[in-house]
Amino acid sequence: MIAHYNAQDADAYVALMTDDACEAGYRGAVLREGKEGVRAGLKAMFAEFPENRAEIIQGWQLGDTAVLYEKVWRSAAAEPFEVMSIYSFEGDKCSRMEFVR
Repeated sequence: MIAHYNAQDADAYVALMTDDACEAGYRGAVLREGKEGVRAGLKAMFAEFPENRAEIIQGWQLGDTAVLYEKVWRSAAAEPFEVMSIYSFEGDKCSRMEFVR
């Protein structure tokens, strides 16, 4: 998923998600709902930040959950920010992502 994110390929990214997947703040409000909501949100973000990229610093997996510690750059000149991303899976598809910032 991160490779598709860094390639700014929203279509390939959401192909790895369930139809009702969502992105949300950690234990909070849903930011992007459904595969189409995630696709639209990513395309808008990639248009606004064409140099956007994420680097995985460390990752963990337990059962159907993966947690990634990432650094994200909006542009080559911007200071990166850190995020913990929690990915929940149903089979081989991601069903929910929560972000801690």
